Amino acid sequence: RGRLVKGLQLGTRVELKNFSRIELGSGIKLENGVVLDGLGSGKLSLDDNCSIGAYSRLVISTSYSDLGKFIKFGKNVGLGEFSYIGGAGGVSIGDGCIIGQYLSIHPENHNFDSQDMPIRHQGVTRLGVKIEENVWIGAKVTITDGVRIGKGSIVAAGAVISKGTYPENSIIGGVPARIIRSRQPT
Repeated sequence: RGRLVKGLQLGTRVELKNFSRIELGSGIKLENGVVLDGLGSGKLSLDDNCSIGAYSRLVISTSYSDLGKFIKFGKNVGLGEFSYIGGAGGVSIGDGCIIGQYLSIHPENHNFDSQDMPIRHQGVTRLGVKIEENVWIGAKVTITDGVRIGKGSIVAAGAVISKGTYPENSIIGGVPARIIRSRQPT
């Protein structure tokens, strides 16, 4: 099922679930234990020359009853080992991004205003996550719903980015994350 993919390199125990919803460019490398799950209203797409590190999971939806949107990687994206990207609100990662190990992206937040109802029954918000081209994300970074990172930015290892739009060429770090400085020449 699906189309022949030129230059596809597969490690051992790679799983492609809901394959009809997955689009792979040429020169894709999926290392050992990678899981791609395309179940969603959109697709899981990796453009040419993307590499997904060992034991990483890209999962658009975790439930049949509330489908997620999409996960889209541009060309030449490298994702480190043991990463998790959910696609509930949609995730877009631009061309040429390099990403360290243990990245975690969650484009969905639970509503919790009512104290009379369990949090799990209060619904969610889904604004999505957008990372523009040529961004370097260090190891062990967490990014939650509604975040936008401008092109040419750097995210320091261990940062937790829970909200906001960061302009081009920002250097971002901390918990909670903030702009440390700009890469723009002065």
